[in-house]
Amino acid sequence: MATHDIFMPALSSTMTEGKIVEWLKQPGDKVGRGESVLVVESDKADMDVESFQDGYLAAVLMPAGSTAPVGETIGLIVESEAEIAEAQAKAPSGAAAPAQAPAPAPTPAPEVEVAAPAPAPSAPPAPAPAVSAPAAPVAPVVNSERIVASPRAKKLASQLGVDLATIQGSGPHGRIQAEDVEKAKGQPISVPRVAEGTAPAVSAHGGPSGAPTSPGSGSAQAGNSFGSPGETVPFNTLQGAVNRNMEASLAVPCFRVGYTITTDKLDAFYKQVKPKGVTMTALLAKAVAVTLARHPQVNAATTAAGMAYPVDVNVAVAVAMEDGGLITPVLRGADRTDLYEMSRQWKDLVKRSRSKQLQPEEYSTGTFTLSNLGMFGVDRFDAILPPGTGAILAVAASRPTVVAGKDGSISVKRQMQVNLTADHRVIYGADGAAFLKDLAELIEIRPESLAF
Repeated sequence: MATHDIFMPALSSTMTEGKIVEWLKQPGDKVGRGESVLVVESDKADMDVESFQDGYLAAVLMPAGSTAPVGETIGLIVESEAEIAEAQAKAPSGAAAPAQAPAPAPTPAPEVEVAAPAPAPSAPPAPAPAVSAPAAPVAPVVNSERIVASPRAKKLASQLGVDLATIQGSGPHGRIQAEDVEKAKGQPISVPRVAEGTAPAVSAHGGPSGAPTSPGSGSAQAGNSFGSPGETVPFNTLQGAVNRNMEASLAVPCFRVGYTITTDKLDAFYKQVKPKGVTMTALLAKAVAVTLARHPQVNAATTAAGMAYPVDVNVAVAVAMEDGGLITPVLRGADRTDLYEMSRQWKDLVKRSRSKQLQPEEYSTGTFTLSNLGMFGVDRFDAILPPGTGAILAVAASRPTVVAGKDGSISVKRQMQVNLTADHRVIYGADGAAFLKDLAELIEIRPESLAF
């Protein structure tokens, strides 16, 4: 008998374990080489796992919802249908199969009897639900084989009363995503809070008066409140990955340096290009990338072999996810990418990060990181350095400020505070200061050059 193991794959260089979101195939199902068998949640994305050979799925060793280390055997594939029973017999006792899926259904009967041992009159009716209980799950089990949807989409559909059978999925292989459910219900799609508006964008909608509303909606969408008072909620996979990265950054000797940048010209330029689809994120990322191209030391990073100087300038932008944690979609070659094309790329990255469809290279290849809390009205903050990079720039809100000129004159200008956190092993104070000075000059004097 030829049995092939399905291993928990390493979907990214930092992944040490993965969570099984759902099995797309059930024991006994025929699978083809290259066909998706299950969906695994890595540290920052949901990805389909394909079969490396033709055959039949014989056993599921780790059911949906389980977490397994990279390299762990999670399923078995055999070459012929006749070998399925033998493979299942040899599989570990904890192996799960679709035929066994309804098995948990009878458990409600003992629970009902244990939960209510005292009231004798209520005891006899208890078996009645137990008899009907196995029948109830039949439809969902059959339905789940026919309809492929993410766990979040299923939960949302249940909450909103949406029939998944009526929805056309936009995910991989027609998989139904949460936003598909929201569209079907006519609900506004919950976009993760991104570095999308610094104060220039906020001011375009009415200045400081709009600021109080952003933090409220933003914190809700950022997924900062999941539990009730007195409740302890475990970290999800994404949050756990972020935690490990932040703990690793504590070993890096960092320094921080700030700079105040006047944004009047940037605001004016943004108003010109915004109708053409340009986002503030793309505008800031482009300004940072162009400046980095002239300061390769700030784009460098420390490695075991020494200082690594990347060939490209890849700007990663921190995005807060609505279900907790954050991800850093990467604008690759940002210094050479047209501003309008970069804006289109960014919108696509945000859309796919929302449904956890980003490929590892789309969120793990940044050479410099941009973090923006300006949309919340924050006037200054320091960002934590992500592992594997040399620096991260924290961008705060742009605010009207009374400024004294060199000639002693007084005027009101819009200014924002940016703070650079850098790895002192590869970037020195003078390097960081020179970078910020040139970035300020680009934004204050010639922001229109970013369009060329």
